[in-house]
Formats: sequence, structure tokens, C-alpha cells
Amino acid sequence: MTAFDLLDYRREVAALYALARDPALPGADRCRRFREGKDRLFREHPASPLDDATRRSFRGLSYAPYDPRWCVVTRVDLDAPDDTIEVDVGEDGRVRLTRAGYLRFELEGAACRLTAFWIGGYGGGLFVPFRDATSGAGSYGGGRYLLDTIKHADLGSHGGGPVLDFNYAYAPSCAHHPRWVCPLSPPENRLELAVRAGELDADT
Repeated sequence: MTAFDLLDYRREVAALYALARDPALPGADRCRRFREGKDRLFREHPASPLDDATRRSFRGLSYAPYDPRWCVVTRVDLDAPDDTIEVDVGEDGRVRLTRAGYLRFELEGAACRLTAFWIGGYGGGLFVPFRDATSGAGSYGGGRYLLDTIKHADLGSHGGGPVLDFNYAYAPSCAHHPRWVCPLSPPENRLELAVRAGELDADT
């Protein structure tokens, strides 16, 4: 894999998220086409998170059925401590995550909160990982990502608050191969409910 392979992969991912934000398409169609495109990248692209042997036998990621109830608009609460967490990501050094604010919303009638982090470094980016009751028991144990704007994982905003659509929740690359080292969800971003949406384990 070259730097230019990775550049092309990120372009492809950006195009998929642009599709996911397209209001001209019904939500279920956007999600289906997004998942088909992502599976194609995992299977065919040289910058796939999978190794060559796994790519040859890859038949697609495991997803929960699309359900619009898992898409929420958040309210931004800036009353969060702006201290910084440093995360070791192997050969890439340490990533600095600074709390940018809390995202407040409701899921299944429960009030929920996730911390939105700003990734330090050139350009920066918004990062929202989470764990839930399925983590390690139906989905990747280290948690999943909702937003990672450096990698174009961005579903837009409504009324000033980022849209969180758990139908697009995905496991980080380290869930697919040990050569990747990823920042995992911190304890404060644990949801008590079971989020049976987005990417799940194959046997779920």
C-alpha cells in the first residue's frame, strides 16, 4: 500500500459519506448504497483495512438492518472540561484528544451524552467514539466510531448539532487486523443501552 493508495481510499470514503448526506435519497437507500460501497472498498481496494488473504474470502461486513430510529440530532453542550487525553497509536506516535463539548440526545427514551473530541495536530478534526452494551458482546469490544472528520466520517449537522446516525456506526481498523493501532472509546463515552445498529459481529 502506498501513500497514493491511501489518498484514493480516503477520496472514495469521502464520496460515500457525501452520498449518506444526500437528502434527495430515502434514508434506507442511502444506507444500503453506503454499505455496498464500503464492502467493495474492503474487498477490492489496496488500502483496505483487511490483509490480502482476508480480502480474497471477504463477503461483506455484518450490519444490523437499517432503522431510522437510530438517527438523532444532538444538542451541543460546551460546558465540558477542555483538558486533553493522549492516546498511544503505535508507529503514529500519540494522538491528542481535547474535549470540544458534550453531545446530548435521546435514544429509546433515555437521555444520553457523548463527548465530542477535537483531534490535535495539523487541521484537526472532530472525533466521536462510543461503547455500549453490545461492546464485546455483539460488536467490537473496543467500541465503535460515529464521527471521525479527518477520515471524512461526517454525517452533517442540523440546527448546529452534529447528526449521529448509529446505522453508520463502524468498528475501527484495528478490529479487522492487528497491524492497525486505533484510539479506542474512553470510559466517559459508554452508553448503557444496547445499540443494535451499524456494524456488528458476524455471529450477532
